Amino acid sequence: MVLFKLEQHPVVYFADFVLYPIVIALGVGVLLWQGPSPAWALLLAAILGFLAWSLIEYGLHRFVLHGLQPFKRWHEEHHQRPFALIGTSTPASLAFFAVLVFWPLSLSTDRWLALSATLGVVTGYLLYTIVHHATHHWKARPGSWAQARKKDHARHHHPGAEGWYGVTTPFWDHVFRTDSSIKHL
Repeated sequence: MVLFKLEQHPVVYFADFVLYPIVIALGVGVLLWQGPSPAWALLLAAILGFLAWSLIEYGLHRFVLHGLQPFKRWHEEHHQRPFALIGTSTPASLAFFAVLVFWPLSLSTDRWLALSATLGVVTGYLLYTIVHHATHHWKARPGSWAQARKKDHARHHHPGAEGWYGVTTPFWDHVFRTDSSIKHL
């Protein structure tokens, strides 16, 4: 089984759904057991990390997956085959969180606050992973939040469309006005 492949084996593709809840639970356990920071500060850092994920998600999707090679080419394959099990491997995403989130935060603040904020970002990523999979593979109840996410993501996948980069929320698409193409779906 190959870990770094564009279209993944189902075991590798679904690893996020199993491993990230374990990572989050272990991280929370470490914080509760060892974290000397006040509980309110840890909770606030986790909430801010979770909220920051939506901007990270938007930025990665818009500027990396639709702008930088080879990511753009890989993401275009996802657009061409939306039901294929294409995604970021768990080792790659874990490395991203460790190097680009936890490490810089730990250099600028208390390591426990850095861990808490990173766990918030990781929780946002887990939500994104589930929502993105659901938009392509699951049915949604009419009028539900999940159906709204499916419609916006279908707008994003519409041939020739630009915009609708948010998967878990349309908030940043509204802020940056990338929510206007393909409204008729």
